[in-house]
Amino acid sequence: MNSLITEMPVHAAAVDTVFQSLPDRLRQLTAEAPDAPAVIDDTGRWTRAELQSRAYRIAHRLIACGLQRGDTVAVLGANSRDYVALLVGTLAAGGCFVPLSGMATGDSLALMIDDCDTRFVFCDPQYADTLPPLAGVPAAHHLLLQGQLDGWQALEDWLGDAPDHAPDITLHEDDAFNIIYSSGTTGRPKGIVHDHRLRAHQHDRFVRMGFGPGCVTLLATPIYSNTTMVGLLPTLKSGGLLILMSKFDATGYLALAEQHAVTHTIMIPVQYQRLLAEPAFEHTDLSHFQLKMSSGAPLRAPLIKQLVARWPGTLLELYGMTEGGGSTVLNCNAFPDKWDSVGKAGEGTQLHVIDEQGRVLPPNTAGELVGRGSIMMRGYYKRPEQTQEMLWHDEQGQVFYRTGDMARIDEDGFVYLLDRRKDMILSGGFNIFAEDLEKVLSSHEQVEDVAVIAVPSEAWGETPLGIVVRRPGADIDAETLRHWVNERLGKTQRLSAIEFHDSLPRNPLGKIMKRELRAPYWPQQ
Repeated sequence: MNSLITEMPVHAAAVDTVFQSLPDRLRQLTAEAPDAPAVIDDTGRWTRAELQSRAYRIAHRLIACGLQRGDTVAVLGANSRDYVALLVGTLAAGGCFVPLSGMATGDSLALMIDDCDTRFVFCDPQYADTLPPLAGVPAAHHLLLQGQLDGWQALEDWLGDAPDHAPDITLHEDDAFNIIYSSGTTGRPKGIVHDHRLRAHQHDRFVRMGFGPGCVTLLATPIYSNTTMVGLLPTLKSGGLLILMSKFDATGYLALAEQHAVTHTIMIPVQYQRLLAEPAFEHTDLSHFQLKMSSGAPLRAPLIKQLVARWPGTLLELYGMTEGGGSTVLNCNAFPDKWDSVGKAGEGTQLHVIDEQGRVLPPNTAGELVGRGSIMMRGYYKRPEQTQEMLWHDEQGQVFYRTGDMARIDEDGFVYLLDRRKDMILSGGFNIFAEDLEKVLSSHEQVEDVAVIAVPSEAWGETPLGIVVRRPGADIDAETLRHWVNERLGKTQRLSAIEFHDSLPRNPLGKIMKRELRAPYWPQQ
């Protein structure tokens, strides 16, 4: 594997904990209770012993096929038991796990596979047509997680009689755990390298947030997302039960939640929206829920209000980058007056807002959010220059990561996101933050979803345009809604127009793809 992984400096804040790798922890849990349920997917369930056996067989076959310490193993597939076993098996073999986005184009996948230097690609049949020719991957290492397909070897056949005992490999905190690619739909992907230290600290932190041996976690977002990893890894490592949906649907989710007395989940806001709108929601027993987490996109106050009122358990909104650094947590139940924020700095996290010259700004002043903590990537794989570009140093020389998000921090330490730096609207010499306008738009009772973008203006250079999805049965017209919103905005913030759309383009984690919305107005962007 590329030497940059081991040579990159670790920027994370030090935390004094005893390191235990995920495979070592699973071995300990299995010895204590081998028949305890570990993971359930669409096709069945495995005990801890069955998961461990599968993972170790994968590890031994990878090693037999030439995997060296630090080598990468790429996977493109739906959530499944074997996906989890491949994750654990790759780590147990000393490898680095590379989950690929099921929404990526063939060109993007080609860039990712080439970039991560992998010699192993695992795939589900439904994604095989998306993959480019795997010129750098030996044909014997084109492997299917499930099913049969010409040109690919089935996992069961490949495993053969591989042993199911632990490989003789000791993992260290500095070893690479995974590479997660930051861009799977547009642009050149950047590989975000996480090490075992980061994942161990993340586990410890989430145990203190409520994960433990009795947790039953239902995951309905794809495992290639770091959002899903946030729920998967602490559940697996603390001895809880994982329930995986290969594809989200509201009725199926509710049925699983009731059937298995689910206690924990993490989803994106649009999934919560769909669940609350599902007629079966009112008749589903969700009383076992202890913790619901939302991430990936802003959780609007009207949705928070419904979730707190209608769904048992604590609701946490999590904000942060896959790169780590600046993370926040909002306990929605405890701070109803702060629902427009994304909460306060997470455990062990330091946050600042800085200006264009890199100077720290006082409370309630808008600037770029920077952060540091115990959860920080090693860097972008093979991209030291881009890694350096995101670094900011305080007066003591400590390294912070630039988030690219415009924000302000109030006098109580709560963070309010305003916009991405690249999405900020510059109108008539004023900075307009789309988030401020979107909050007002989304508060109208006939509005279901919103996005505000910059469009060209002869008079002002740029001007804000509101794009709205109305609730079913809504009859408000665009001009009436625009006047209603503008009455509640400052003079320099006012919307020039409103368009109604049937839906907004979102990536798999619920983030609105504003680039697509802007494209008709800025053809050269």
